[in-house]
Amino acid sequence: MRAFYSKRPFLTSSDVRILEAISRPRLSSASNTCRHARPSTCNESLSVRARGAKTKASLKVQDLPQGVIGIDPLPELESDDAPQYPAVVQGAKNNMIKFSDCVVLTRVGNFYELYFEHAEQYAPLLNLKLASKKTSAGPVAMAGFPFFQLDRFLKTLVQDLNKHVAISEEFPVATSGKVKSGGLLFDRRVARVVTPGTLIDEKFIDPFENNFLLSVHPGAIQASAQQDVSSESTHQNTPAHAHGQKLGLAWLDLSTGDFFTQITTLALLPSALARIRPREVVLDPIWQAKNRPLLQSILDQGHLLTTTHHCGNYKTSLSEWDHALETPIDPHSEAAFTSEETFAIHHLLDYVAGQLQGLEMKLQPPRRKVLQETMTIDRTSMRGLEILETARDGLGKGSLLHAVRRTSTKSGTRLLRDRLASPSASVPEIEVRLDLVTAFLNDLPLREDIIHLLQHSYDAQRLVQKFSLNKGDADDLIYLARAIEASKAIQVSLEHKVQQDDSTNESISSAIPALLVRLDLDGPTQLGHQILEAIDEDGLNQKHRLEESEAASVAALAQEVAMSDALPEEIERMPQKVRQNKRPPEAKDLDSEFEDTWMMRRTASDSLMRLHEDLDSLRHEKFNLAQELRDKFEAPTLTLKWTPGLGHICHVRGASKIPVESLNARVVSSTKSTRSFYLTSWSRLGSKIDQAKIYIRNEEQRLFASLRSEVIRQLVKLRRNAAVLDELDVACSFATLADEQSWSRPKLNPGTEHRVIGGRHPTVKLGLEEQGRSFVSNDLFLGPKERIWLVTGPNMAGKSTFLRQNALISILAQVGSYVPAEYAEIGIVDQVFSRIGAADDLFRDQSTFMVEMLETAAILRHATPKSFVIMDEVGRGTTPEDGIAVGYACLHHLHHLNMCRTLFATHFHALADMTQDFQSLGRYCTDVVEDGNGSFSFIHRLRQGVNRQSHALKVARLAGIPESALEVATGVLRDFSMENPARTTRDHQDLREKNLMAAAA
Repeated sequence: MRAFYSKRPFLTSSDVRILEAISRPRLSSASNTCRHARPSTCNESLSVRARGAKTKASLKVQDLPQGVIGIDPLPELESDDAPQYPAVVQGAKNNMIKFSDCVVLTRVGNFYELYFEHAEQYAPLLNLKLASKKTSAGPVAMAGFPFFQLDRFLKTLVQDLNKHVAISEEFPVATSGKVKSGGLLFDRRVARVVTPGTLIDEKFIDPFENNFLLSVHPGAIQASAQQDVSSESTHQNTPAHAHGQKLGLAWLDLSTGDFFTQITTLALLPSALARIRPREVVLDPIWQAKNRPLLQSILDQGHLLTTTHHCGNYKTSLSEWDHALETPIDPHSEAAFTSEETFAIHHLLDYVAGQLQGLEMKLQPPRRKVLQETMTIDRTSMRGLEILETARDGLGKGSLLHAVRRTSTKSGTRLLRDRLASPSASVPEIEVRLDLVTAFLNDLPLREDIIHLLQHSYDAQRLVQKFSLNKGDADDLIYLARAIEASKAIQVSLEHKVQQDDSTNESISSAIPALLVRLDLDGPTQLGHQILEAIDEDGLNQKHRLEESEAASVAALAQEVAMSDALPEEIERMPQKVRQNKRPPEAKDLDSEFEDTWMMRRTASDSLMRLHEDLDSLRHEKFNLAQELRDKFEAPTLTLKWTPGLGHICHVRGASKIPVESLNARVVSSTKSTRSFYLTSWSRLGSKIDQAKIYIRNEEQRLFASLRSEVIRQLVKLRRNAAVLDELDVACSFATLADEQSWSRPKLNPGTEHRVIGGRHPTVKLGLEEQGRSFVSNDLFLGPKERIWLVTGPNMAGKSTFLRQNALISILAQVGSYVPAEYAEIGIVDQVFSRIGAADDLFRDQSTFMVEMLETAAILRHATPKSFVIMDEVGRGTTPEDGIAVGYACLHHLHHLNMCRTLFATHFHALADMTQDFQSLGRYCTDVVEDGNGSFSFIHRLRQGVNRQSHALKVARLAGIPESALEVATGVLRDFSMENPARTTRDHQDLREKNLMAAAA
């Protein structure tokens, strides 16, 4: 670069900027020197002045830096001639960079496409053909599928592979914007990011289970925590005090609008996760890094998908989220949330807002769950008692939910699941639920009427939520109107029942009126009438048929492309119906009178009626014009039609002698048998018809938007009414179940006693009845006199069943259901604990015995006098001596410290002797009856006493152990009994005395 020490009277503006930059540190001193110097001195300085500038700066020549000025080179500009990707491909690439953690699907016409590495990675997983798109910048890997199969592939990506998917949609470019867009017809941008926890209306969403998204947040993160966490610290053991750290939980179901919060601790987080069952857990990345080992252990056990999200700006008040809620949060309600819950709410809503990409949402205000108001069922008990799914295969069949479910609606089933996972601990609330069940149990005609109406109520919760997210369509409006009609019919039926009610039980007679007060159908009923009067159901059905025909055409096109590009060996592996490649029947001419399908009835508005009348008039003109041309030119096959490529044309089949030149018409196509030409009169008329259709579509969209706005205005009432219908559904379900199974109404009290007569296991009983066998019921009496039952007896005699059935009876009673017993009086249980079955966790280096001890430790640490504990075979995973010691220690702790209701089953018969001085412990057992022929049968009914025979060899024979092995085992057992008749008793007595001395010390 040339040096700037040559004297030039004038410099360009860029030269001036460079000189100012290099001389700025000395400019001030130079100016002062010149200001006080003689005129001749100033002549020695270089005058720097830009052409046309009003100011002048002077400085000495010697003050200027000499030599070549070092300036960084300008960045190289991309040449317009450099190869570039097409706009669609480049847009997809940009989205892949912007949404780097997502799979990007780009809408291109009737297809969704993947590009670059996404196509290479996911085409095999989605069973799509990987292709290559030629561009001027080089080949680009691509794969795609028809647009109507979006839900199918979203299911694979989101539900099966737990991926985040960014969907880039097409948006028409306005005429004024086509110059700016380079003439593109569509602008493509990501309209939504779909994740496992943010599903809304996808077809693969489970209709019978909530799809919760959960945020776990520790509250205000300390400044020290904001620093980067080193890789070493993330692998250190979590300190003990971290287990007691308070956490705020906030979870919502975007498909229903349900929104909840709760305060918990890190130690109780696994139980909360088992109850909520979120599809996705959102964590703060800083806190997650500090607690990585423990969090990973907790979340991995529940097989939960974890997402980290940094909330850049936590809002100062929850009222700043009022735009996302159906009703604002008042200051009094906001004050009830803890700081941890408030941070969790901000964190959750910020994440959801980012995934929706500007899509409006209207959620229910967050409702706070209080631990003291519900029965806590930890994760181990939820799995061991098989409340929602079986422990062996994780399926619903065989679970408590499967056994008691008689609901008629999908939303009612979701409410039932929620109640089973978190039963109430409030006696008044439980009694209200039981009163409603009793009312329907005593009135079969009313119950049948309500169930019939509920079956036609659709899933109102999710329907309403779709409209709050601006996603509902005309079909959803029809379904919503039907749901409102069902709600109105239910209200009439219940009011009729109240007027005729002569029940002497005041609580039962008030159960139905209490529900009726909550039903508000004035506004919704009017909305339902407006919908049914406006929406044309026949037109919707016709529209669906046309859409199915279009989808079939697109599928056939995709199939044809696949067949043309497939290799011979690939074709052989295809199904036969795919190889045949049958094309669907051709659609009707586009100018058919039945082509236009309208969403709204003509009578929906006066404007729409006038527009339809104008269209009818124009169509009549079309008919007259066509008939006139046929008569004039003796061409009966002449038709006036419209085609996508040619527009409005006259088409004639067969030999034609029409003098096209005399009509001032222009031929556009001609064959031996057909001729098509433009006719001015038809072109003008066709344009008017097209414009009339556009006016009708616009008016329909205006009316639809008006109806959708009315749904939003009635949002609160619609949701409340839907909640009432769900409660009715659950109550009718329990009433039907009690009627079928002859269950009885439990009596709840705030005490700590348990009195069950004729108790039965709800799921085992059903399984035995399917096999033609009967179930043996048993009684249970727990209280101050006998707070613990020590149960002994043979294998397969029903000890474990007895333990589980009483835990399930407690859960059902506090859910608000009748129970499988002749009589049940139950003191409120705050927590249910179970130690049942054997399992290991080798991946986490936990043996069977270690898992057993972890579960036992949780029980001994957290059980309270109001808890209900069942423990089966504690200590069996180690030596008999150690097992007896552990079993005795557990009984001692439960009896003297926890003082809770406990059922303890064991094969260590010495425990019965060692606990003789336990004042609140009773001993009960089951038996085996043998006859003279060697056959035997189990006596499942419990009796007081101790059974010191496990009869293990009898069960081994039933299992099919070879007789030779059984003979060896019998001999060993005989020899052991003869040689050591008193060894077992003596050793256990010594151990008992030793443990008593240790306990006293």
